[in-house]
Amino acid sequence: MSTPATNLSRRTLLQAMLGAGGGLVIGFHVPVAEAANVASKPWTTPSGGVEINAWLTIDTDGTVTIRVPHTELGQGALTSVSMMVAEELDVPWAKVQAVFADMNRHVNGGEEYVVTSTNGSRVVRSQHPHIMLAGASARERLKQAAAEAWGVDRSAVRARQGMLSSDGREATYAEFAGAAAAVALDRQPAIKTPGEWWLLGTPVPRIDVPVKVNGSAHYAIDTRLDGMAYAAVRSCPVPWGRLVGFDAAEAERQPGVLAVVEFRAAPGKGGPNHLQDGVAVVADSYYRAMRALSLVRIDWDFGAYAGISNETQAREAAALLETPGEVTAKQGGDAPAMIAASRRVVTADYHRPYETHARMEPINATVSVTDTRVDVWSPTQNQATALEIVADELGRNTRDVHVHTVFIGGAFGANGGGNTAVTRQAAVLSARLRRPVKVIWSREEDIAQDKQRAPHYIRLSAAIGDGGLPDAFFSRAVWFAYQGAANHGSATADYTIANMPYRVANRRHERHNANGHIPTATHRAPGANQNGFIIEQFVDEMALAGGWDPLEWRLEMTRGMEPWQRVLGKLKDVSGFTRDLPRGRGMGIAVVAAHGSYCGACATVEVSRDGALSIERLVLVMNSGYIINPLNATEQMEGSACWELTHALQGGLEMREGRFTNLNFDTYPLLRMDQMPEVECHFALSEDGWWGGVAEPAAPPVPPAVANAIYFATGKRLRSTPIVRHDLSWS
Repeated sequence: MSTPATNLSRRTLLQAMLGAGGGLVIGFHVPVAEAANVASKPWTTPSGGVEINAWLTIDTDGTVTIRVPHTELGQGALTSVSMMVAEELDVPWAKVQAVFADMNRHVNGGEEYVVTSTNGSRVVRSQHPHIMLAGASARERLKQAAAEAWGVDRSAVRARQGMLSSDGREATYAEFAGAAAAVALDRQPAIKTPGEWWLLGTPVPRIDVPVKVNGSAHYAIDTRLDGMAYAAVRSCPVPWGRLVGFDAAEAERQPGVLAVVEFRAAPGKGGPNHLQDGVAVVADSYYRAMRALSLVRIDWDFGAYAGISNETQAREAAALLETPGEVTAKQGGDAPAMIAASRRVVTADYHRPYETHARMEPINATVSVTDTRVDVWSPTQNQATALEIVADELGRNTRDVHVHTVFIGGAFGANGGGNTAVTRQAAVLSARLRRPVKVIWSREEDIAQDKQRAPHYIRLSAAIGDGGLPDAFFSRAVWFAYQGAANHGSATADYTIANMPYRVANRRHERHNANGHIPTATHRAPGANQNGFIIEQFVDEMALAGGWDPLEWRLEMTRGMEPWQRVLGKLKDVSGFTRDLPRGRGMGIAVVAAHGSYCGACATVEVSRDGALSIERLVLVMNSGYIINPLNATEQMEGSACWELTHALQGGLEMREGRFTNLNFDTYPLLRMDQMPEVECHFALSEDGWWGGVAEPAAPPVPPAVANAIYFATGKRLRSTPIVRHDLSWS
C-alpha cells in the first residue's frame, strides 16, 4: 500500500504556529493596515470600478485600485508605485489599494505600462516621470469631466483628496469616474516638483507587509491548481555537459510517479534561460518526485569543461594579469611608465570568487498548457519575460500566454529565479502531460544551475607623489563571464574602478574578458559589489602610504564633487570615525557610487586575539538626490548591508571538475541573525534635480568598510573574500 503524500505549506505552518495556544511566542506582532493596502489577492486583479486609464480604477465607494506593473520582491514597488500615482491623483492614502498589472495586456496591447522590469534600482529613479504622469493625467481627466458638467473651465476645478470642487459645488472622484474615462486631454499635464509633494517624502509603511506576516501572501512556489503534478529536475552538474543516457526503471516503479522526461539543449540555444540536458521526474507530490529522481541512474558526458576549477581559473587569471588588456579608460600621461619610475609605489592583487544568489524562495515555476491558453506562475523581476519565455518555448502566440504575477521570495538580480531554465522546463512538461506542472529545483540544483556572480581578479598600482597623494594610477582586471561582457551590461570587470571619482591626473584601466562556462549574470549592485570591496580598500592603502587619514584623503580627492562631499561630510559628522582605538578594535570607512546614488559606510569591529570577528555597528549615509519614502529607503539600506555582508563574509563557490561542490547552506552559509550588526542610516540628499536608486547602492561600501576596520584592528589587509577564510588572529 502506498503512503499518502503530505504537503505542508509555509502558510499552513504559520497558521498552525499562530493558533497554537501558548505553544509558540513570536517576537513581533502582526500589523494592522491602517492606510493603503494590497488587495486581498493582489495577484488577481479585482473586477469592478471604472478604469480611468491602464494604471487605475475608481470604485463607487471611492477606493482607488492602482495597477502596479512591477514585481514585488521586497524592495517596495507595490508601495512606491502606488505612492507616486496617489501623489498626483491626490487621493486619500487610506482609499488606495494595489494590485499587479496584467502582463498579457502590456505585451499585446502596445506596452501601456512603458517599463515592467524591476531591476537596477530604477523603479523610482527612472520610472517616476511616466508613473506620476498616469496619476496626473487621471486627475486632470476627472477635473475636465467635472468642468464640463458644471460649465466652468478646468482650471476652476480643484481636485483634492478624492474630492472635486468649484464655486461651492462638490463631488467625489467616483461620481465623475465614468465621464472621466471618456475624456481625451489635448495635452498631458506636468508632474509635480518635490516642493509640491504632500505624500511623497513622508515615511509610509510598506503595504505588502501585513499579508507577508500573516501568511496569506502568494508566492510562485505557493501555486496550487486542480490536477497539478510536481516535477523534480537534475541537469548536468557541469553546465552544458551532455546527457548520454539514463535508467529510470526503478524510479518509474515508485508510487505516484507519472513520467520521467529528458531535456535536451537545443542547438544554438545557449542563453541563461535556455534548456540544458537533464532529466525530470513528474509525480503527484514533490516529495515523491524527488525520491524517484534519486533512483534514476544518469550517465553524463561532462565535456571539455570538466577540467576547470577555482585553481585553474586562478592560474589563467595570473597569466592574464601579466598581459596587456583592453583599455577601458585613461587620462593624462603614461600612468604605467610613471608608476615604474616612481620611488614610492603601492601595488596589490585582489580577488572575489563566484557567488550565488541563494534566494529564500528556491527556483521554481508552474505552467498550465491547454489548447486555448497557457497560464504561468514564475518568479521573475519582469513578468513580461516569463510570458515571452513560455511563448518562445512552446511556439505559442503571446496573446495565448497569461502570466499571474505573485510575490517573489528574493531575486537580487539575473531577472529572478524564473529567468533560468526552470520556466521552460515547466512549459515543456505541462505541454507533454497536458496538465499543470510545478517544477521546483532542490537547493542543490538551485545553486548548481543558478546564474552566478562572476569572479574577479584585479591588480592595482599607484605612484605616490609629493603631498602623499597619487600621481598615477593603473588597474588591470580579469573576470570570467559567460558569453562575455555583453551579457552583463555595466557589471564589467572594472566597474567602479575605471570610473572612480578620485582626482588622479594620470590613469589607465585595462581588463580581460575571460570566457567561462558557468552561466553568470547580475547580482544586487552588479559590478560595484565586487569592485567596491577592492577599490575602497586600495584607497586606504594609498592614503596610509602617503601619510593621510583615510577619511581626509577621500575628502581631499573629491574636492568640488558635491554629491561625494555631501556624503563624506555627513559620514564624518555622524560616524565618529577614528583610528585611535585599542588593539583588537577598529573602524573603517568606504564610499561607492552605484545606480546613480552615492553611499558611504563606516564599520566598527572587534577582533579577539584568536581571530573571532564581531561587527558591532554600521553607519550608512545615502545621497540619492531625492527620497520618496524614507522609511522604505532605510529598510532597503539595511537589507543591502545584510545582503553584501553575507557574501563578503561567508560566500564563495568552490568549483572542482567543472562543477560547484558547496551546494547547500551547510557549506554555503548565509549571515545569521546574531551576526548582523546594528545599522544606523542617514540621508545627505542633494535635491538639485537628479534622482538615484536606493535598493542597491548601500551594499557595495559595506564589505570594504568592514575590511578596512579589520585592518585597523589587526594590521591584516584582506584582499580576497570570503573573509571567514582569513586568519584574523593577532598578538
